[in-house]
Amino acid sequence: MHKRYSRADEWSGGLLQTGDIVEEIQVGELILRSPFKDGNSGVQKHLHKGFKSKETAVRVRVRRGEFDSAVLVGCIVPEGRKKKQQLHHTLNSTQIEDGYVAYPWERKMQTTLRVPNSSSFFSILFLPKASETGRGRYNDVEDTLARANAWFNAAQASGIPITLTNIQTESLLTKISGETASSTVSTSSLSDLPNLANASLYGFEDYHGVDIGVVRAIRLWYSPIQEYPIEIDIEEGDVKLGFAVSRTEEGFIYISSILEGDGNVPSARSGLSELYKEASRDSKLLVISRVNNQKVLPWIVSPSSAIQCFDTVSLSQKLSLHRHARAPLLFHVLMQDSQFASNSARSQSGPAPLAMPVWPNSLQSPRYSDGDHNQPPSPSSGSPGAGLNGGGTEIGLARDTAGEESFRFHDFALPANWV
Repeated sequence: MHKRYSRADEWSGGLLQTGDIVEEIQVGELILRSPFKDGNSGVQKHLHKGFKSKETAVRVRVRRGEFDSAVLVGCIVPEGRKKKQQLHHTLNSTQIEDGYVAYPWERKMQTTLRVPNSSSFFSILFLPKASETGRGRYNDVEDTLARANAWFNAAQASGIPITLTNIQTESLLTKISGETASSTVSTSSLSDLPNLANASLYGFEDYHGVDIGVVRAIRLWYSPIQEYPIEIDIEEGDVKLGFAVSRTEEGFIYISSILEGDGNVPSARSGLSELYKEASRDSKLLVISRVNNQKVLPWIVSPSSAIQCFDTVSLSQKLSLHRHARAPLLFHVLMQDSQFASNSARSQSGPAPLAMPVWPNSLQSPRYSDGDHNQPPSPSSGSPGAGLNGGGTEIGLARDTAGEESFRFHDFALPANWV
C-alpha cells in the first residue's frame, strides 16, 4: 500500500510499524476483519479485485500495543510501481564513496618533469611596502599590486622573455604587538570586514589573547616562453668559459657578453654563443633560470622594496670552480622561440605563452643594475678569466639598511662578470 492522504492525528503514529496487529481492512464497500480468510493470499486477492474495479482507496485499522489503535489511509498500487518507487529511493540514497590511493610521487617527479624534482612554475612574492607615515604601518594592497605590475612590465621591457600566468593575494601569519597591533585593522566583528578589502595588514586576537597579524602579500606567477637546457662540458686546457654574466634591476641574471673569435671555448662548443646571438637579434636577454637544476631567479620583494635575488659575484666564482675542477655544467636559459633550439634534440618547449604587450623600441634595450647601460667589452685574450678575483674587486654580502629581511650585493667594478 502507498500513503495517499491523511489527517495529522491519523498518522501521528507513523505508517505500519513492527508489532502492529491489523484488525480491519476496508476496500471500497468491502470490509475485511481479522482473522482474514485464506490469510495473506486472501487479502491480496481482494486488493487485486478492488484495483481492477478502480476501488483503490484503502482504510486500515490496527491495534498498537495493549490500548492504542490507529487508522491508516492509503491506496492500492501495482507491484511493479512499488518496486520502481523503491528503486528510485535506493538510487537517490546511494552515495559514491571516496578514499585514498597510493601514488608513485618519486618516480613521477623523476620521469614527467622537464627538470627532475623541480617545477616549471616561476613566481615572485611581493610583501607590502612599509609605510613612511609611521612604524608598524604598511601600504595597502593596491600599492602592492601596482609594484608587482610595474616589476613585471619593466622585466618584459628590458628583454626578459616571460609571460604572465596569474596573480593572487597570499596571506602570511605573524605575531604583532605594540604600535603595530594598535594600528592594524581589527576583525572583531562582521561589520569590520568591509575595512579589509584593501588592507595589507589586519589583526585578530586568538583564544590565548595573543595578537595575530595577517599580512596580505601579492604572488605573481609567470612562465617562460621557452626554457632550454645547455650542457657545458669542460675540457682540459680550457682557461675560460667564454661568457660574462650580469643582473638586471629586476633581479634576473643573464648572459651579457660572449667571447668572439674563439670557436673552441665552452660557450661556443655548447651552442651558448648561438643562442646569445639569436636573443640579441630579437632584442631579448638570454636569462639564466637554473644552474645545475637550481633556480636562480628573483623570488621575493621585502617591505623595504629590496628584491631578493642571486649574486653575480658568487655565481661567477662557482662557475670558475667548475672550470678548475673540470666538472660539467648544466644551464637552463629563458628565451624566445629559437630556431637553433628547435633544431636541437635537446629542445624543451615551455608552456604556451599568453599574449604579450608590444613595447616601443625605445624600451627594448636592457637595463643593467651595475650602473652601465652599454654592452660590456670582451676581456682581452691575454687575460683569461678577467674579472675573477682580480685586484680591487669587492666581494661579499652586506645588509641593506632599509630592513633586516633584505640585502644588497657588492658587484664587481666591471659592468659584467667574465668566466
